[in-house]
Amino acid sequence: MGTETTQNTPAPQNENLSENSAENSNQSSQINRRKFVEVISTGALAFTILPRHVLGGRNFVAPSDKINLAYIGIGTQGIRELLPLLANTQIRVSAVCDPNKDAVGYRDWAKDWLKSEVRKTIKKADWEPGGDNAVPGGRDNGKSIVDTYYANVHPELKYGGCSSYADFRQLLDKEKDIDAVKIMTPDHLHGVFSIAAIKRGKHVLVHKPLSNRLLEGKKVIEYNHNNPKVITHLIPWDSNGSMEQVMAWINAGAIGKLQEVHNWTNRPVWPQYPTLPTDNPPVPSGLDWNLWLGPEADRPYSPNYTNMVFRGWYDFGGGSMADMGHYSLWTVFNALKLTSPTVVEPNLSHVVGMHDPVPFQIKNDFSFPMASTVRFKYPANGNRPAIDLCWYDGGMRPPRPIELIEANKEMPTEGMMFVGDEGKILAGFNVQNPQIISGKKMAPATTNDKPGNQVEQTSQALPLFVNACKTGVQYPGNFMEAEYITEAINLYAVSLRTGKLLQYDAASKSITNVQDANKYLSREYRQGWDPASI
Repeated sequence: MGTETTQNTPAPQNENLSENSAENSNQSSQINRRKFVEVISTGALAFTILPRHVLGGRNFVAPSDKINLAYIGIGTQGIRELLPLLANTQIRVSAVCDPNKDAVGYRDWAKDWLKSEVRKTIKKADWEPGGDNAVPGGRDNGKSIVDTYYANVHPELKYGGCSSYADFRQLLDKEKDIDAVKIMTPDHLHGVFSIAAIKRGKHVLVHKPLSNRLLEGKKVIEYNHNNPKVITHLIPWDSNGSMEQVMAWINAGAIGKLQEVHNWTNRPVWPQYPTLPTDNPPVPSGLDWNLWLGPEADRPYSPNYTNMVFRGWYDFGGGSMADMGHYSLWTVFNALKLTSPTVVEPNLSHVVGMHDPVPFQIKNDFSFPMASTVRFKYPANGNRPAIDLCWYDGGMRPPRPIELIEANKEMPTEGMMFVGDEGKILAGFNVQNPQIISGKKMAPATTNDKPGNQVEQTSQALPLFVNACKTGVQYPGNFMEAEYITEAINLYAVSLRTGKLLQYDAASKSITNVQDANKYLSREYRQGWDPASI
């Protein structure tokens, strides 16, 4: 299954693979497990062991137990994040799932890098992915990686074999001892799979976005509210920067009254397809195309829908903002107490073709544009005035501020800027290294920010999840905290898909000025895929 794209082209030394770094350095920070010994007299030859769900009720994981985890989505990013997860001895990966059986047709940012990482992790120098012997992927590779890792690295644990499934629904029905799932599928499956797991009392880790449909994302959050003992975590939270320094300056009046927040990225760094596929290649052997489509409408198979390029399609992905905005903006939403926007205004590129001798603009409501800007208008909240949040992708950036022009400085390729009526703060994409470029010059505030603080937070991610599963106490980054960033990234997509300014009413969860746009807030589920019955 095609899984999450990385933030940057991976290399062994790449410090920006924060989706991977969330699972690194687990050993130093693992939670101490309760150890106990059953002492039995020589005459006590018989005793009863009760299942833990009988002892502790639904969602109960004994403090002495490992977390049995099912890993859903064995594409390139799925494997990239599986490797460091295996090193956490508090977790046992006991099942994998992917509709693709074999390592056929996968794409990645480098040809042999992932295979090399697999070999090092599982301590098998001659491991091969099979299939087309190119890029690893598929459930057979997932099972092989898990089984070989436990056999070679932790033989003392005497683990049995890892189960393997094509259909997530069958996995949930058959693997009764699963405590948690990690979902690394394309975006269109995140919401359905998360709801199915929550309904069964399984704890959930999922990659961004929570859903690529607004109303489905709201439904995921509602299920979590109704099942608060199910621990949930939206993974990009682990790579969020800190707003502490920026807020200290804003609250001290360094830039006057905040008016605008600008955030820009160079994504997409994957191909965008301005027309629908027209060729009809056969479905690769081992791929269940029906399962890959999941809740989305049936259509012929194309490799240009799958793997690392799925994110560019409205049906399967969430676009550049879903890919990157969770990393940069979630912390901004929390700090500024942004809730629901009232207006969403798109500005997007287009593609022109030729019907000789006349050019024409291609009508496109199926794939994201090559470049766009989207402006969100947020109402005042408490002491915070009404502000505009402006997102840019595809190389688009805000106009270079006069302060940089006068200093003969370029705008960074990716970044963030806070504009007040008396000054500006410029920062990196994840709010790192903020600096006042105009306004009241102030020394750095006394904050809890420290060099490496974000890395330390990331390295704690899995131990925190394990601890939460055992205590039943949610921790930062759970689904219930993701409502407004989920709302924004889905309204971004709808505005681009319609190409029109949208007026949004949060109370009714509807667009009031373009009625036809409301159809893009949800999806028509194929039979067997409605979250209400799955």
